[in-house]
Amino acid sequence: MAAITLKNVIKRYGKGASANQVIHGVNAEIADGEFIVIVGPSGCGKSTLLRMVAGLEEISDGTISIGGRVVNDLEPSERDIAMVFQNYALYPHMTVFDNMAYGLKIAKVPVDEIKTRVDKAAKILELGQYLARKPRELSGGQRQRVAMGRAIVRQPQVFLFDEPLSNLDAKLRAQTRLEIQKLHRELGITSLFVTHDQVEAMTLAQRMVVMNGGVMEQFGTPEEVYTRPASTFVASFMGSPPMNLLRKAPNTALGGPAGATLGIRPEHLQLSPQNGSSWALQVETTEMLGAERLVYARLGDELLIVRTDESTPSPAIGSTIHAAPRLDRLHWFDGDTGKRLN
Repeated sequence: MAAITLKNVIKRYGKGASANQVIHGVNAEIADGEFIVIVGPSGCGKSTLLRMVAGLEEISDGTISIGGRVVNDLEPSERDIAMVFQNYALYPHMTVFDNMAYGLKIAKVPVDEIKTRVDKAAKILELGQYLARKPRELSGGQRQRVAMGRAIVRQPQVFLFDEPLSNLDAKLRAQTRLEIQKLHRELGITSLFVTHDQVEAMTLAQRMVVMNGGVMEQFGTPEEVYTRPASTFVASFMGSPPMNLLRKAPNTALGGPAGATLGIRPEHLQLSPQNGSSWALQVETTEMLGAERLVYARLGDELLIVRTDESTPSPAIGSTIHAAPRLDRLHWFDGDTGKRLN
């Protein structure tokens, strides 16, 4: 196991004035044994950042250290890392055992040691009964576990996961998330996990890096990112449904800075009788999500979301409801930069 340090990591494609910079000075200290999720929308640079740690992309500037050793100029095979990709990349003509053992055979690990490592990984991943099968005889979730097993048997210092659950359906994604959590608890290996799915990020991360346009917007625990987002981007990206952002506060009594953007999570808008502190909202539509309902309603030109529970009747479309914001759950952001103010 090993700590990872990123110091002013920059990535450019091309040279000179025409160079396209896609990663803008990322700094992060990742502790030994920590599980870090790199999350953000498509094209934000999260996979590029992971590939630079892996050595699959050259670094344009800055340093990356693994276990106290600068790895900028080291080949991937010299970094003592193991990757799990979105594409399982299993050999179709090999059994599960042989797929998991292949890298060890190439490294000329003794046969007895190979069997010990593969059997241990198969037990952890509950693959023991499938070792003699070919990949075509497995489900998508089982194939992904084989890919993880192939990484485990190498006993690396660092695991790198590049959107490994993207090919799975919703039920299998949830199940595999639990397996990855269990795997990390048992092995305790430093891990970087890339995803565009904020639910995966919130449920898996000990800390998360939120990327936007090649910039690290925030680095913190899921609770910190959710309760104190560093910018309007983080506020709107992390959370389902996203935070309500109002360019103009409905009344000055809320005490926000002049020209600031007001943020309020849907669960912190509470339906209430009409009074001086409530907002009059015109209902546009509702979504019934089992134990909760989402009410989409307009406050002037702003579309807001109010989260209610199953005991609250759905309001009629076109009707007016009143909702009061929790004053201890308001967020204020700079109207120009989008950065957090309080």
